[in-house]
Amino acid sequence: ARVALLDQESRPVIETVVRQIEKVETAVEPAFQDYFVNAMAFPNKQDPFPELAKEVALPKPKEIASAADSRDLRRRRRKR
Repeated sequence: ARVALLDQESRPVIETVVRQIEKVETAVEPAFQDYFVNAMAFPNKQDPFPELAKEVALPKPKEIASAADSRDLRRRRRKR
């Protein structure tokens, strides 16, 4: 964006590149949010990764708090 603002000669190149961008919708899977949140943990909170477990000792998976529990905790913290 800075280049487009500061260098008018670069604008046609930038416009060409922008037209080539293809949007990929990642959230079409109904359970996408669950997959995404589980993948944020290392290792993944749900997937067992048996091949990785052969190489290194993996920690035991932690209990996943429900979304309702998380909301309740946030509300309590805000009120304090």
